[in-house]
Amino acid sequence: IYAGDSPFSNRIALLIPGDSRPWGICTSSGTVGHAFSFGKADAAVIVARDAILADAAATAACNQVTSAAQIEKGISTAMSIPGVEGVLIIIGDKMGAYGNINLTKP
Repeated sequence: IYAGDSPFSNRIALLIPGDSRPWGICTSSGTVGHAFSFGKADAAVIVARDAILADAAATAACNQVTSAAQIEKGISTAMSIPGVEGVLIIIGDKMGAYGNINLTKP
């Protein structure tokens, strides 16, 4: 997972189940890339049943996180969306995850 200047950047990865289910996985960032964001998360990663849903949920979660104190708010926002299976949010040296998120080393 690339999270810009965060110490977690490129040090963690998602372990994706090898079952027959298709997964949509998307990341939104308020600090990496050119896209406009209301949030400041270095990475808001969503695992969902399809990629379009994952993209929208990642944007919604990222927009909720302007400080590390709001990681739980971003997680709550994402997990309230039907079809979202898991969420991982990184901001600086803080990280939160919930749901179907299996972390591993890259």
